[in-house]
Amino acid sequence: MTHATSSPTSSPRAEPIQRDWLAKSLAGVLAGFAFAMGCSGLLLAALGSFPPPLRAQFAMWLVVPVWLGALASCFAARSGLRAWLWLGSGNLAVYALLAILHRL
Repeated sequence: MTHATSSPTSSPRAEPIQRDWLAKSLAGVLAGFAFAMGCSGLLLAALGSFPPPLRAQFAMWLVVPVWLGALASCFAARSGLRAWLWLGSGNLAVYALLAILHRL
């Protein structure tokens, strides 16, 4: 009994799923959201001379693109730990700058 030959598109072994996809995803969702909110706060501080409703709209609409950018960039990191470290350091920088601007 002979077996049919495999098609040229089939591979002998499927590519394994990355082991740290969950860590990268959580870094992008959780730390990325905190980063996006911090960037939104920086924008509010930078647009001090704009009317308040306009400032609020700019800040609100900035959150989603920054958050999605942070989420997407997490998958370029070599590991979940590096994704957390990069976004964590970004959060530290953003919130430190917000604290400095708040004291001025």
